[in-house]
Amino acid sequence: MLRRVLALSVVSLVWSGVLVTHAAQGPAPAPGAAGQGGRGGRGGPPGTALGGRAQAPYDITGYWVALVTDDWRYRMLTPPKGNADYVPATPAARKAMDAWDPARDEAAGEACRGYGAGGVMRLPGRIRITWVDDNTLKLETDAGTQTRLFTFGAAAANATATAPVAPDWQGTSTARWAFPPGQGRGRGPAPTTGQLVVTTTGLRPGYVRKNGIPYSANAVITENFVRLADEGDEFLAVTTTVDDPLYFAPPYIKTYEFKKQRDGSGWNPTPCSAR
Repeated sequence: MLRRVLALSVVSLVWSGVLVTHAAQGPAPAPGAAGQGGRGGRGGPPGTALGGRAQAPYDITGYWVALVTDDWRYRMLTPPKGNADYVPATPAARKAMDAWDPARDEAAGEACRGYGAGGVMRLPGRIRITWVDDNTLKLETDAGTQTRLFTFGAAAANATATAPVAPDWQGTSTARWAFPPGQGRGRGPAPTTGQLVVTTTGLRPGYVRKNGIPYSANAVITENFVRLADEGDEFLAVTTTVDDPLYFAPPYIKTYEFKKQRDGSGWNPTPCSAR
């Protein structure tokens, strides 16, 4: 079903140098709900710059389960040491891969190397998305029990300015909503399509795959979250770009898919595993 949705409803649009996937995204939120805001009269006084929640073109919150529709053996199982199929690994990356030792990672307290922002979205499991406040979106994973915070607007600038001295697995993530031309800037009705764009820096070095394919502390990770709808079901397509010239040439790009769940009955937090 999802492949049919992607084949029939995804149209690529490019504006201002940004690639945006514009898909059939389901009905708009009810009036007054999050997503009905904008600028100049949509959910606030004229000239008011609304927060991330008010600008949201749809409700992205809830429980979502990963759909392992491709790369099954590389996602459900840890690939063999040295395997970098379909990854544009540089010689430096292959050297690091040859030195991968999960026992050493465990002993060093780094069993979560495969659960950082560069790798956790590819792992099988569930994610839970909630709003912490009007400018902070929280994404939790049950795989590795990780928490990611996406900040918008002035809150994003403040988060960058006050980022921890020591990088961590999830880094510092800034977020914005990207809309098709003519939408989202106070012109016409509130937008009902668009995508969430998240940029993450300040990372502790980790793995894009648990078999030791590395990304460095200088990696810049960009994620595009697109909501799709088909026959009452909702999906998220998350395209992840890992820009790290030391280890990837060109940047490593993959798309992961999730299906929305009715509730959290399948939610199963588990610790990180290096193996």
